[in-house]
Amino acid sequence: MTLPTGAAGVLATDVVDSSAASPAAALLQSDGSALDPVLAPIYYLLDLWSVLLGAFGEATGLELLQYGFMHRAILVGLCIGVMAPLIGTFLVHRQLALIGDALAHTAFAGVAVGLFLNGVLNLGVSPYLTAVVVAVLAALLIEVISEVTDAYNDVSMAIVLSTGFALGTVLISLNAGGLAVGINQYLFGNLSTVSAENAAILLVLFAIIVATVGLTRNQLLYVTFDETAAEVSGIPVNWYNRVMVMLTALVVVGAMQIMGVILVAAMLVVPVAGATQVSRSFTESLLVSVVLAELAVLLGIGFSYYGEATAGGVIVLVAVAIYVVAVAVGKLREARGDDDAPELGGIDADDGVA
Repeated sequence: MTLPTGAAGVLATDVVDSSAASPAAALLQSDGSALDPVLAPIYYLLDLWSVLLGAFGEATGLELLQYGFMHRAILVGLCIGVMAPLIGTFLVHRQLALIGDALAHTAFAGVAVGLFLNGVLNLGVSPYLTAVVVAVLAALLIEVISEVTDAYNDVSMAIVLSTGFALGTVLISLNAGGLAVGINQYLFGNLSTVSAENAAILLVLFAIIVATVGLTRNQLLYVTFDETAAEVSGIPVNWYNRVMVMLTALVVVGAMQIMGVILVAAMLVVPVAGATQVSRSFTESLLVSVVLAELAVLLGIGFSYYGEATAGGVIVLVAVAIYVVAVAVGKLREARGDDDAPELGGIDADDGVA
């Protein structure tokens, strides 16, 4: 089966034969990356995932499940649907919703660094791996600028955002060593560019983020809702602030694969904003935001594939539509005098935070 040129931003040459998704599929072929020995177990899991989705696609006749790159894109999307709201819920209640934009632009600089090193020095490093390093360093820089200069967070974010994007554009514009890069896939995202290596890196980031939040959830919650009391109680506030911005950087890099630099911050904010309209507690808000994000990702990927549109933009539009519905539901519950309806715009912290 041949995918039409331009469908979901994918050329026919990017299509993976549907037989590769059958239950008899061979293990994913690597691109000879230096990370292959480390990521080999994850490649095996990706292959099993592809086999399962391929079998489901054959049984249901769904065209988009008959291509290997769509299997990886769906898996990445599902992970983003958990990671982004998981971190975004903390960010929204800290009034740091725009930090995602700042880190996305610096992550673009990280991609540019990787592409530049590959083009000039032929190092063969993954641009997404260099994006992780640069984004984490930028996240720490935002905190350091705020602490050292006593500047507001939005000032430090603006400085890092402009610096990161300027660095990225300069490196991309340099044609040293014959460097030639198509940047659209990084600016707007592309389903077909989710390689096995990038998907494996995303799964590692997913595990780190979920495990870290699981271990530090109470401390992060305390710092989010009452930073002064948390500091008085002996919690190292600055350290947990740095943990949060570093986790945000990891989410941004992971989501950039299909969302693109321009739209990646939306998944940190929009599902969370919708969840706050219908949730009564922080935990409920977090869970509802994950559900809304997953719904937006799956519907967005499906609509973008069959509508031959850019996935990131469609996912954001679906997320915004869901947000509008959530606002309407919240207003309706408030108008009906529902005792269980939340006060719009306000979410209480759960009991037992320590």
